[in-house]
Amino acid sequence: MEEKRTPARRKIIHIDMDAFYASVEQRDNPELRGKPLVVGGLPEGRGGVVATASYEARKFGIRSAMSSKRALQLCPHAIFVRPRFAAYKEASQHIREIFSRYTDLIEPLSLDEAYLDVTQDKLNIGSAIDIAKEIKQAIKEELNLTASAGVSVNKFVAKIASDMQKPDGLTFIGPSSIESFIENLPVEKFYGVGKVTAQKMKKLGLFTGADLKQLSLEQITRHFGKAGAFYYNIVRGIDEREVQPHRETKSMGAEDTFAYDLTTLEEMNTELEKIAKLVNERLLKYQLKGRTLTLKIKYSDFRQITRSQSHPDCFDDMPTIIDTAKNLLLTTDVENSRIRLLGITVSNFNIAEIKPLGTPTQLKLF
Repeated sequence: MEEKRTPARRKIIHIDMDAFYASVEQRDNPELRGKPLVVGGLPEGRGGVVATASYEARKFGIRSAMSSKRALQLCPHAIFVRPRFAAYKEASQHIREIFSRYTDLIEPLSLDEAYLDVTQDKLNIGSAIDIAKEIKQAIKEELNLTASAGVSVNKFVAKIASDMQKPDGLTFIGPSSIESFIENLPVEKFYGVGKVTAQKMKKLGLFTGADLKQLSLEQITRHFGKAGAFYYNIVRGIDEREVQPHRETKSMGAEDTFAYDLTTLEEMNTELEKIAKLVNERLLKYQLKGRTLTLKIKYSDFRQITRSQSHPDCFDDMPTIIDTAKNLLLTTDVENSRIRLLGITVSNFNIAEIKPLGTPTQLKLF
């Protein structure tokens, strides 16, 4: 009679760089150190959007995705700089190399964060906590940057843990503590729960993980659809998602937020051509061909719409991408509009043609 073996618990680390873009700028320019720094669109004209802010700026309430004009209102003496993605990508590649010293199971989420599965680490260190400490120290010594780490047995808890003691933090949440930790967690702190879902939960009287735990699978699915099953498991500490070193690319695109609202078709078409050129370059770089093109439009009042078109043949050349985007633009009320953002995304790739992305790419312009 065979003895049943309990599967070994995973050892998952989530590494999240601290105010990454701003930290690189402060590292490379000593005059910016210790000052409230905002990386993103400049506040002049109609203003852009904050990509990230230094911790000195965050004390004034400045946050990512906030308008640069609002950031300037909160902190009139803030310093604004445009992003230097080449510098961030170079630092990100070095950080990735540090990760690879310990494991090949690395799942980048962006330039500044990643999951690592160190259940079987290359150096036979054994302790995920010790590995996280070594990684943080290597990043500090080799790049003069700081990172925060979350350590646990699954991705969900490790992700939340990495945010608990920023900056330069390390938080371990062991198996025996997971359920109580999640029960006490406010719903807005759940990774994947945005403002709209959090508001819906609160209207239903669901304020913490413990509240969610009172719902049956049927109830939680009725309220939140497919995501309900995920929440049902998560509040019980169950997250079986594996660290995926080669996530498939589902879409490729670019977008731009403009310094001033676009008001004429000529202006809009000119910007679409620039964006289409960038999208085409990225498709060529990763040898991708998609059958669906989506145009994203954000108006001056922040109302946002998308228009899509699919072809039996793939979008694999710039003229086709440009013409399709322009035609989709004409299906909207373009003559009476003030547009602050345009974006083009190509998706619906041929599965056989998809190649894993080795390094995450910043797909937005400022």
